[in-house]
Amino acid sequence: MVKSVSKKIRSKPLSEQVKKAMKKYFATLGDINPANVYELVMAEVEPELLKAVMRYTNNNQSKAANVLGLNRATLRKKLHKYNITEKS
Repeated sequence: MVKSVSKKIRSKPLSEQVKKAMKKYFATLGDINPANVYELVMAEVEPELLKAVMRYTNNNQSKAANVLGLNRATLRKKLHKYNITEKS
């Protein structure tokens, strides 16, 4: 019988990782007033999410769109926006 993975070994939920990263980001700003934080975060996160899902689906756009909960045209637009190709 195979033992299940210990809960202690599992990584923290993504929301905890985001919370930690944002806390660190704001702490490093000092007296600087941030602007467009949403767009900044999305520009950092979205391309990596798309690349990961494309690798996971072996660059099958239909499967990737389904995994992401997007229609294929929207996925293609995002891939083009970030210049993500099969080799990315």
